Amino acid sequence: MSQPCLATNAEAPRFHRNNAFLAILALCGGILVFSLQDVVIKLLSGAYPVHEVIVIRCLSALPILLFMIHRQAGLRAIIAGPLNWLFIRGLLLVVSYTTYYLAFPVMPLADIVALYFTVPIFVTALAGPFLGEKIGWPRWLATVVGFAGVIVMLRPGSGVLNLVAVLPLVAACTYGSAQLMTRRYSTNAPAIVMSFYQNLMFLVAAGLMALVMLTFFGGGIVSHSNGALDFLLRPWTMPSFRDLLLLAACGPISAIAMTLLSQAYRLTEANFVTPFEYSGLIWAALWGYAIFGETPDATMWLGAALIVGAGLYMLYGGARRQA
Repeated sequence: MSQPCLATNAEAPRFHRNNAFLAILALCGGILVFSLQDVVIKLLSGAYPVHEVIVIRCLSALPILLFMIHRQAGLRAIIAGPLNWLFIRGLLLVVSYTTYYLAFPVMPLADIVALYFTVPIFVTALAGPFLGEKIGWPRWLATVVGFAGVIVMLRPGSGVLNLVAVLPLVAACTYGSAQLMTRRYSTNAPAIVMSFYQNLMFLVAAGLMALVMLTFFGGGIVSHSNGALDFLLRPWTMPSFRDLLLLAACGPISAIAMTLLSQAYRLTEANFVTPFEYSGLIWAALWGYAIFGETPDATMWLGAALIVGAGLYMLYGGARRQA
């Protein structure tokens, strides 16, 4: 989707290429930063409820986001322009990240990330009717090849595709919908303001969840029958100093990552930049090996090769078509 600009015809190709390159850098950087948060939350998911994790993360992110807004756009930018779409986008992302986190106590990190990367399928399917973006067969093919890499990494029949696997799929669908909204309304708010409202919706939703658990269930429900339900319903627990530092570190991590991802989807077409979210599989494999003792095998490397190949095609082939 072309954007009005003052560049001459000779300058336009360079403008589009620079936008695409910056969007890819922002998205890949955001995915790398977010992967650090995944490690922290998976490590602590067996001790604290998900709403406690989110509240601590959001409270630590809030002053950082406010400072960044003050420096970049001024605090008045928070209430400038229409706000309803920011709340809807934030709500979609609350559903996305909550369902994503709930799978952590039950599934291996690499499996969760692989299932989550059905995002490009949802984005590519919805970008046409919602944004009017033209999606040619080469982009469809690249997306399908990347998803085939995910399937290879899942090793069908290995037991990964169970009921809990629906959680990352719901996360992928709602995340893709939220980022399509980012692209559609990107001129209405800076990326950092979008990050602020995303963090605000997380804080409100998690706070309400904690209030409901305290009011109706005496703080929470202790159960050991299902790891995902335990993570959702267990009582609020005072964290140790070490755990509190780790959870608080998720604040600046998420603030930086949310801003990078929002910026990526503001710079270029959603169905072009989304396949580069597959880079998260690289970090999932690395952290899985270094921290959780998961050793990547030949099947994982084959899937990764398909995913990287699809991403490289989107980078070079897509950039040439935009030019």
